[in-house]
Amino acid sequence: MLPISYSLGNVVARPGRSLVLVTVVALVVIACSLFLGLLTSLRRTVGLTGNELNLVVLRKGSDNDGASQITTAAYDSIRYLEGIAIGPAGERLVSPELVVQPFFRTRTGGRENVLVRGIEPTAYLVHDDVKIVEGRMARPRLGEVVIGRAVRGRYEGAELGETLEFGRGRWRVVGVFESDGSSFESEVWADAQDLASDARRMNPYSGVRLRAAGEDDLSALKERIDSDPRFALEASRETDYYAKQAETSASLTFLVVAIAVLAGTGAGFGAANTMYAAVQARTAEIGTLRALGFPRAAILISFEVESLVLSVAGFALGALLTLALAEVLRFALGGIAFGARTFTTQVVTLSIAPEDLAISFGLSVAIGVVGGFGPAWRAAKLRPIEALRKA
Repeated sequence: MLPISYSLGNVVARPGRSLVLVTVVALVVIACSLFLGLLTSLRRTVGLTGNELNLVVLRKGSDNDGASQITTAAYDSIRYLEGIAIGPAGERLVSPELVVQPFFRTRTGGRENVLVRGIEPTAYLVHDDVKIVEGRMARPRLGEVVIGRAVRGRYEGAELGETLEFGRGRWRVVGVFESDGSSFESEVWADAQDLASDARRMNPYSGVRLRAAGEDDLSALKERIDSDPRFALEASRETDYYAKQAETSASLTFLVVAIAVLAGTGAGFGAANTMYAAVQARTAEIGTLRALGFPRAAILISFEVESLVLSVAGFALGALLTLALAEVLRFALGGIAFGARTFTTQVVTLSIAPEDLAISFGLSVAIGVVGGFGPAWRAAKLRPIEALRKA
């Protein structure tokens, strides 16, 4: 067998051809890793949203808050049901909420739909992952709002102490909240009655969130609400509700696969062309190796190793550039905006996970092995006399 140093020496001896293949693979790694990172980040954000013991109650037939309305009578029928958790001060953990989706103007001049949620104080107990990190809670009847971390600085007026303009009013930002990276951080929260008055809603609520006392209570509450013929309501587990709203990730998955296939195919052809050129330039060398007694398998493996080394080098370069680019995008944009199924903007913080790079590494190895096999096979099939004669 030919020593590994022979393959490595050929990589260094022909820097021009080597650089072409390394660059092509690096570009594929950057494209695939960034899209995989976006997909992973979106799924993580959605996965962090909601509580396993929370129920989302909407009008039957509505698949999101924006399409639902619940009357005060319906809310009153829900809030005293048996099995609802009790808060530290004896309050029932039921949160009636109103959702509107106005356009906000971004600081770069664009326009995005933002989910504005009208709440009552119990919302902070039902959504107990939401914490005010700067400022204070909004007070009722005063036109005050609190904004999620992902909203802050993205839109005109979206800073502590500034004023947001949406609907028919002007809303003073008095607080900033976080929720462990969940979808709530892309929202604006206001007093429910203030928001209903501004939106001129006869029915002040879009839906109701409630916390069940336990898993058995959750199932019983869901069955009780779904079967009540008076108000035509439907309850679903909050985590399931938000997973359904993230169907954007399905189309993004298809896009990632398509990009990986197209880019990988193109890079595979690039690897093949580079290695075919190497075979053509080294015909005499191959003939000499065969004349010295090296078997065809040794020649084939040598060229495959050479192609694989270049592909792995391309992965290393691409991975470093991907991580650097992700940091630049986080710093420059703060987050990547996705259009959710509800036509509101979901701001996702881009991060590249180890599994994203692992998939890109696998693609790089495949490019090296598959792209290098044809040229390696051709080199292995050369007969010593013919190779020396062609040279």
